[in-house]
Amino acid sequence: MTIIAKWLALFVVAGLCESGGGYLVWQWWRNGASWLVGAVGRVYAAYGGVFVLLSVLWGWAINRARPLDLLGTLCLAGVAVIMYWPS
Repeated sequence: MTIIAKWLALFVVAGLCESGGGYLVWQWWRNGASWLVGAVGRVYAAYGGVFVLLSVLWGWAINRARPLDLLGTLCLAGVAVIMYWPS
C-alpha cells in the first residue's frame, strides 16, 4: 500500500468515526438511548472542541492568523457547556 493510500484510508476511518460520534449524540438526544451512549457522545463533542481549539492555535502560531473566528468561538463556548454543565 502506498503512502497516499494509507493517508486516504486514515481520512476515511477518521470520517467514519466522526460521523459515528454524531450519530451517537443523535440517538441519545432524540431517540432516548442509554446514558452510556450519551456519555460517549459527550466525549465525542469534547473531542470536537479540542480539535477546534488546536486548529485555532495552529493557525495563530503557524499562519499568524489572529483567532477571531466567530464560529470557532461559538463552538468553544458550546464545548465549555458540554464539559462543565452539571449533568
